[in-house]
Amino acid sequence: MMRHLGKIFVLLALTGVVVAAYPNIKSAPGYAYLSGWILLGIIVILAGYNFWKKLPFLPLGMSEGWLQFHVYAGLFSAVIFFAHVRWRWPTGIFEQLFTLMYAAVMLSGIAGLIISRTFPRRLTARGGEVIYEQIPLIRSALRKSAETLALESIPEAGKSTIADFYSAELAGFFADRRNRLYHLFESRIPLNRLQAKIGELNRFLNEQERKRMARIADYVREKDGLDYHYSLQSTLKIWLFTHIPLSYGLLIFAALHVLLVTAFSGGAQ
Repeated sequence: MMRHLGKIFVLLALTGVVVAAYPNIKSAPGYAYLSGWILLGIIVILAGYNFWKKLPFLPLGMSEGWLQFHVYAGLFSAVIFFAHVRWRWPTGIFEQLFTLMYAAVMLSGIAGLIISRTFPRRLTARGGEVIYEQIPLIRSALRKSAETLALESIPEAGKSTIADFYSAELAGFFADRRNRLYHLFESRIPLNRLQAKIGELNRFLNEQERKRMARIADYVREKDGLDYHYSLQSTLKIWLFTHIPLSYGLLIFAALHVLLVTAFSGGAQ
């Protein structure tokens, strides 16, 4: 905790230096040129983070350390970026697109920081690790088991009460993933509704049927937990497939910006 506080303090100190010095240096010759090159360097390092993670044989230090550097360097890049554009909205079309691209990368990075810090802990609390690629197979097995219990209740009880309930309330639930947004926001409202309906149904069942329905209710809870894992894990994957391409896109925009500025200004501003 103290280590992170120390890094935050350094980041704030650097930010303070840039902000305090900005009024005095913004009109200095080459200021925009220098800040642009610094920003480009930071963007190159940040965009290369995902590539360097795939090279474990290189002596680059601990992954956690590089992740922390990535976070703090990304936050500090915002200060350099806004200082570079002189704390105002740019006027050129290319510069506006560049700014929007940077904002998208920054916002997606902040979102990724939040979910990468909270989702693993939430997944552990909801039954440990479930392999993402196996979720459809597990869901199919749960559906078949619940459906079999419902159909077997017809000859056993001589009536179709459980089977009818399954068809009306549970068939769609078991057929596919459900309640993505509810799971993302840690809400169990849909599960509670189903459990309440099961509780109401139990009033009309005999003892043998209640035992069978209790087993189906267990499958309902397992399926809800499976949907929970799918929602969080798929969100993590979507974030990766969003943030990383945006980062490379920003790098391309930055390189083009440098080329344009160099071509039209002769290398100095």
